[in-house]
Amino acid sequence: MSEAGQEPSPAAPPAVAAAAPEDKKGKEPEREKLPPIVSAGASATAGSDRGAKGQTSSFSSFVSTVSQKKEAAENKSSPTHLVFPNIKNVRDLPPICLDVRQKQRVSIDASSSEMKAPVLPEPILPYQSKTMKDFQEDVEKVKSSGDWKTVHDFYLKTFDSFPDLNAAFKKDATASFNTIEDSGINAKFVNAVYDALLNTPQDIQKTVLKGIINSLLQEWKGPRTKDDLRAYFILLQNPQFNNTSTYVIYAHLLRQIATLVEADHHFLVHWCKKLSQKRFKQLVEKLLQFISLRLFPAKPEEFPPITKCSWWIPSASKVLALLNTANNLVRPPLIPYTDFYNSTLDHIDLMEEYHTWQSFGNSHRFSFCQYPFVISIAAKKIIIQRDSEQQMISIARQSLVDKVSRRQRPDMNMLFLNMKVRRTHLVSDSLDELTRKRADLKKKLKVTFVGEAGLDMGGLTKEWFLLLIRQIFHPDYGMFTYHKDSHCHWFSSFKCDNYSEFRLVGILMGLAVYNSITLDIRFPPCCYKKLLSPPIIPSDQNTPVGICSVTIDDLCQIMPELAHGLSELLSYEGNVEEDFYSTFQVFQEEFGIIKTYNLKPGGDKIPVTNQNRKEYVQLYTDFLLNKSIYKQFAAFYYGFHSVCASNALMLLRPEEVEILVCGSPELDMHALQRSTHYDGYAKTDLTIRYFWDVVLGFPLDLQKKLLHFTTGSDRVPVGGMADLNFKISKNETSTNWLPVAHTCFNQLCLPPYKSKKDLKQKLIIGISNSEGFGLE
Repeated sequence: MSEAGQEPSPAAPPAVAAAAPEDKKGKEPEREKLPPIVSAGASATAGSDRGAKGQTSSFSSFVSTVSQKKEAAENKSSPTHLVFPNIKNVRDLPPICLDVRQKQRVSIDASSSEMKAPVLPEPILPYQSKTMKDFQEDVEKVKSSGDWKTVHDFYLKTFDSFPDLNAAFKKDATASFNTIEDSGINAKFVNAVYDALLNTPQDIQKTVLKGIINSLLQEWKGPRTKDDLRAYFILLQNPQFNNTSTYVIYAHLLRQIATLVEADHHFLVHWCKKLSQKRFKQLVEKLLQFISLRLFPAKPEEFPPITKCSWWIPSASKVLALLNTANNLVRPPLIPYTDFYNSTLDHIDLMEEYHTWQSFGNSHRFSFCQYPFVISIAAKKIIIQRDSEQQMISIARQSLVDKVSRRQRPDMNMLFLNMKVRRTHLVSDSLDELTRKRADLKKKLKVTFVGEAGLDMGGLTKEWFLLLIRQIFHPDYGMFTYHKDSHCHWFSSFKCDNYSEFRLVGILMGLAVYNSITLDIRFPPCCYKKLLSPPIIPSDQNTPVGICSVTIDDLCQIMPELAHGLSELLSYEGNVEEDFYSTFQVFQEEFGIIKTYNLKPGGDKIPVTNQNRKEYVQLYTDFLLNKSIYKQFAAFYYGFHSVCASNALMLLRPEEVEILVCGSPELDMHALQRSTHYDGYAKTDLTIRYFWDVVLGFPLDLQKKLLHFTTGSDRVPVGGMADLNFKISKNETSTNWLPVAHTCFNQLCLPPYKSKKDLKQKLIIGISNSEGFGLE
């Protein structure tokens, strides 16, 4: 979506008058030129279309009233005033766009450890004798004396230039610290200085900002040194950038970081992952706020016209991408992936963003879809639903045109995927129907049970899903194995001649996403990672699908006992070869017969030793989760993608696919109470008040049982409880009866119990013993 279409271009803000500090003779005047933009790849070479091109000018136009020369040493303690002058012209920044179609979830860590920028000789740093203890003592003295001169001098010197920043915060000024694992920065000192900064007088805060401006105006020649990267890393954490009055400076800092070469980004990513959770979260929130306020400014006059700063959001998004990569490198992540969501984007034209991304990819135009981690799951669901609807309409229209062209009478049924199945032959009939009507899979689904009168208004479709899933996943059916320890299903490795039923399960999951149905399926997270490997069906049919990198952590989510045993093997301190006497083989029971498979060529003759046990565990894990079930999962993969073949899938994380299919595990019973509809009851009736008093007092496990009893799943749709359309109906029967649920309609039939105790007792019995009765 064009930014120009989101808001009117604000007028240039008036200059704020302030006295410029005195010139110092003999000092070199500030440079007037902007640092050259270093290309970070093909994605950074084309201009952003989020605004019309305008006349360009140097960054110095932003700070024209800032001192051209530095203050005299004898006047360093005098107040310094930062001025934000009239902002008229800003140079456009080429967008920094990672096309997810080319680089979806490719970790920077995958780069070779040798892939580093040329190690340049570090310049000799200015001498800085102040330690963190000295600084903290100076701050404490201010409380009694009220004299900020010493503290002012420290901030003035420290933030005067990149070398001064390094001199102040580098652990050892004489060491180069050229590794990705250690930034060489005294993080505690940086935190102490920034924590104290916001409590200092305004003239000190303006002094810091002035120093940052001077540093950003530095004319760069050649690649950045590691000291430069350290300076960027330190400045990025400045809490002053939470204030919108500093956004002009912040934007230029983000631009310079965004346009660093990939090898420099590699260093910044690994340094960021070493930040504390608190500091890391603050960085992310600051960038999200910057993007939100640029899109929807509370005071448009605070910022330059949108047509003159179209590079602001692409730059911030690129830096946010670096933080997202850093977060993904840590196990467990520093913050949940949902903390990168920007809810402001729910209010822009997402389909325009999607179509821009579809049309232009990683060139010419910026789209938030190039950075899908900032788009919430609710927004992604909207994109997928609308993309699905457009495909449904397109296919239905084509069917109609074909009928008319053959001079046949149009039939409304041709606009739907009509399933006619017998309850007694549910799986075979469903498989036959879906195979015969594979060209109609992207039409709206309607289900009819043979021999039963009824119009499908959504209830029959949901019932078909529930019954089919329950039958296919039953242990006696043999397609999936249920693991009690992990409470999840996994694909049976038994070999068979026909894997079409696995394709059926994939189609079911695809239809559920396509038709906004929540399924009660318990697959481990690894399944959804495999389902997006790759996210789009490859054009070459010989390309393997459903194969992803797996670890012992993935195995632990399915077979925790086995994973624990392998972990014990890895940590065993004795002689593995003599004590375990294992080879590179795996043994599996198939229909009562023990079969042996080599994990590598000649594996039966290769003993597992202390030296090769890591390889053994990795091959063992890969065999169980990839190779042994390849044909089963490939059929499942093709079934799912035959329905959900959309570029929108590339916007999703594996966890988000799971939420789309199965719903969210986060329950909000108060939200359910607010959105519940009543039939025969009013929300003020005594029975209803009893009901909610009891339910809101339930522990989480009973609340989940209630949800499963009434809807067929203990999870919540992406849209929240309101999307359940939960209804409580009055059941005019004896109060000795238990509650009854119609899962197809998310309806609970509740007798008019006379007391809270009676209602609680009957409700707990009903929801705890629902299998076999009361569940339709």
